[in-house]
Amino acid sequence: MGLRNLNSLKHNGKRLTEILQAHQRFFQGKDGGVRADLTGAELSRADLSGVNLSGAILRDANFEGTDLRKSRLPGADLSGANLRKADLRSADLTEAILPGANLAEAQASGIEFFRCDLSNVNFQGAQLRNVNLRGANVNGAKFTGADLGIAILRETDLSGADLSGVDLSTTLLPKGYVPQQARGKSA
Repeated sequence: MGLRNLNSLKHNGKRLTEILQAHQRFFQGKDGGVRADLTGAELSRADLSGVNLSGAILRDANFEGTDLRKSRLPGADLSGANLRKADLRSADLTEAILPGANLAEAQASGIEFFRCDLSNVNFQGAQLRNVNLRGANVNGAKFTGADLGIAILRETDLSGADLSGVDLSTTLLPKGYVPQQARGKSA
């Protein structure tokens, strides 16, 4: 099944393309600009690759299976959003707000999660190779089965994150951090 075209999507009676154009004007500080508010929007399996949603309000939106490759989402509010099986490769989510979001089985390699709120995010089975999680809040996040190869976790407090069963052998970890598996062996 293919991806849905932006021209065919609506939210609260408005065409998505119109919402995105108004958001672009808002982002550029031009007249007629309005911040995109796509709270609860049904955007599953949509082609949103390369779209600029910087600072957009995307709470509880459904992006399941959506193509968000190379999209710009810095400062976007994705609280509670469903990004299950979404393709976020090379997207910019710097300082994005994602508490309670579902990124299970997402393709999220190469993402800037720098200083993001990722509390209680479900990353189970996600591809997270080469991600930058420096300064991110990962308290309560579940990484079980995720691929964190060559990820940057320096300057990240991992004390409340579930990293059980994750191969951290190529991951840049915070200074002094001892993975749970290694703790059990030394006890």
